[in-house]
Amino acid sequence: MWDRTWRPQALRRLERIDESPRGFERLSLSGSGPLSGFSCEIIEPMELAEVSDWLDIISDLKSWGEVPDPDKLERVTISENNRGPIGILSGEEDWIAEFLPWGSDSLMRKRIQISQRICDVPCGGFSWRDSNLILIRRKVPQFPSFNDLLFDALTSDDKDGAIAILNKSGKKLGSFHGTAESVRVTPYDPKRWNSRIAKMEENLRARSIWRAPYSRFSDCMISIGDIRFDHISEDSLKICRPRLSDALMRPVCEFPAIRDLASLVHDLSRLHYSSGSKLDIIELRSHLIESWRESAPSRWSSDNVFYTHRGGLAIWEYEQCLMDVLEASSNQSGPPQPALGLIEYVPSFQKKMFNNRTIGALSIMAAFFGLTTIYASFPPSLDEIIIPGFCLLASASLMAVYRRMSPSPEIPFNRLD
Repeated sequence: MWDRTWRPQALRRLERIDESPRGFERLSLSGSGPLSGFSCEIIEPMELAEVSDWLDIISDLKSWGEVPDPDKLERVTISENNRGPIGILSGEEDWIAEFLPWGSDSLMRKRIQISQRICDVPCGGFSWRDSNLILIRRKVPQFPSFNDLLFDALTSDDKDGAIAILNKSGKKLGSFHGTAESVRVTPYDPKRWNSRIAKMEENLRARSIWRAPYSRFSDCMISIGDIRFDHISEDSLKICRPRLSDALMRPVCEFPAIRDLASLVHDLSRLHYSSGSKLDIIELRSHLIESWRESAPSRWSSDNVFYTHRGGLAIWEYEQCLMDVLEASSNQSGPPQPALGLIEYVPSFQKKMFNNRTIGALSIMAAFFGLTTIYASFPPSLDEIIIPGFCLLASASLMAVYRRMSPSPEIPFNRLD
């Protein structure tokens, strides 16, 4: 039987929801005391020990894509990870059934469809009331994931080996975004993005507060959501199941490509921290970011999108850190590092950016004075144009300085001087 380690261990079961497909159990979970802001619903298989259990599980579900023929199955074995239960279905072919205890967003099928030529994606699945409950993959030999290779390179301080893996990873992610660009693009959604971060801060009683205006070039697209080096190998990028934070803080909006990059950059921080590597994290991040920018759509990887004074990569890294803390809190598993350590530096990071705004304010004031002076004396004489012209020149210079003062995306919160 499963140990059900995918459940948020610190949340107690409130009730069983009767409305569920045959062979499944649907539960409502909630926290109490300091965890009173945490709640979620999960739907999970009750048992999978025999082929007959599998037939029972899929009896009320609707199949899509390629799925195993139940008449040709001979045995079932099970495993699990922190994203849900897993069944191995054996017969003439071997199949992997990945259960989604908190479902998936409405774009999962579309994500699979557009990336099947360049990514490792499920070949089919089963849904209930238009919600995906099971993803099906053929069990085939896999290349080692970049997670273990990168960890070994970091542990041994193999700079060249680590950079090679980071370059390949960034390009694979950028290639996915290049494909997604031609399929679905919608306007950026700063109101919902800020509302989502505010809700996480509220639930976590965070001392840090961060809202960003975001760049208008941060288009919403069919993003991966959570991407890690464990999902990338020499031959593919794997589209995986959602993480626990997607159940605790269910997304109600779509996201930009830079959020996917932030997820991978934060995973680099996790590996760098756990390996104890002496390699410079700034240089490593730089290679990952630049390799992504080489293959990602130019609009989504422009300097405007990375401009930290408008959120840039930093605001999405902050969100990744909050999601790590959210999951650790729901499991009472202790402080998640390096996420918690990075969040501690967010206030000083914001203070530096706030101080930079003095230069931006001076630029606006100079432009305002110059334009109003020209307007008041329009049409101005040659003598009258000198002072407002100087003000406009000063405004442009100050704005250029202000933009250069924006923290570089390669620098993590705890390394900003």
